[in-house]
Amino acid sequence: MSITMIPFDEGETNLDWLGLCDAFEHGHLLPKAEIGDTFLYRDPDTLLSRSAWIDGMGLAVKSATIFPRNPDKGAPMINGAVSLFDDAAGTLAAIIDFHLVTKWKTAGDSLCAARRLARPDSKHILIVGAGTVGHNLWQAYSAGFPDATFTVWNRTRANAEAMVEDCPGLAVADDLQSAIRDADIVTSATMSTQPVMCGDWFQPGQHIDLIGAYRPDMREVDDKALTRARIFVDSYDTTVGHIGEIKIPLEAGVIARSDLQADYYEPEKFKRKSEDEITLFKNGGGAHLDLITSRYILDAWQAAT
Repeated sequence: MSITMIPFDEGETNLDWLGLCDAFEHGHLLPKAEIGDTFLYRDPDTLLSRSAWIDGMGLAVKSATIFPRNPDKGAPMINGAVSLFDDAAGTLAAIIDFHLVTKWKTAGDSLCAARRLARPDSKHILIVGAGTVGHNLWQAYSAGFPDATFTVWNRTRANAEAMVEDCPGLAVADDLQSAIRDADIVTSATMSTQPVMCGDWFQPGQHIDLIGAYRPDMREVDDKALTRARIFVDSYDTTVGHIGEIKIPLEAGVIARSDLQADYYEPEKFKRKSEDEITLFKNGGGAHLDLITSRYILDAWQAAT
C-alpha cells in the first residue's frame, strides 16, 4: 500500500487561507467530531496528543511536544507528527508535516472566527507576539482582510523589528495599550501565564482573538476583558476544562458557562450582533480542526498531482 507523504514546502504551495475557512465550515456541518486529548507535563515542557474522528471525513492523530527552552539551544520549540486515516477502512491515508498542519490550522482557525465576528470594515489589525505564530497570523489575516494595515507589538522590540523585515507593510507598535486602543482587530499569540492585555484597554466594536494560552495555567487577558466581551470558542470540548483563558475565570465565578456564546457547531449563534460590541474568540485548536486541515491539505495535494 502506498502512503502519501506531504512535506511542508511542497504541500503549502497548494493551499489557500480562504479555501481552508470553507473547509472548516464544511467540516462542522458533518456529524460532531469525537475528540480525545491527552496532556502530559514536565514543567515547563508539554506533550500534547490529540485525536479526532469525524464520521464521513476520517481520523487524525497529532502528537506535539512543546519545549519552551529549545530556542535557547538552537532547536525548534514545537515538534511532532500527524497521521491521517481513511474513514471507511481505517487505513493510513497520509503522513503530513506536523508544522504544515499546525501553521494552517492555528492561523486559519483565528481567521475563520474573525470573518464571522470582526466588523467587515476592520482596517487596522494588531498582532501581539512576533514569533512563528505571529508571522502566520499576518499571512492569514492579510488574505482575509486585504485592505487592512498591520502593526506588531512584542515584549522584546528587536523581535518585532525582525518580523517587520519579513512582512512587507508591517509596522512596530511601541506601546501595547495605545496600539490596542487604535486597533479594530487584536490577535494575540504569546506564551504568557499572566495576562498581558487589560480589558480596560479594549474599545467598542473591536474583535479580540486569543491564541497563545494552551495550558490550564496560561492566560493572555485579564478578567475585565472577559466580562466586557461576548465570548466565543472554537470548541467547548477542548477549551472549557483545559485552557486557563476560560477555565480559570469559570472556576473563580468571574464568568458563567452561559457567557460562552457559541462554538463552531452553532453557526447561527456564532456572529456579531452589533457594531459596538466587543467580541472575544478563544482559539483552542482542537484535534477536529487538525483533522479538517489535514484532509484539506491532502485533497489539495491530490488535486495538484
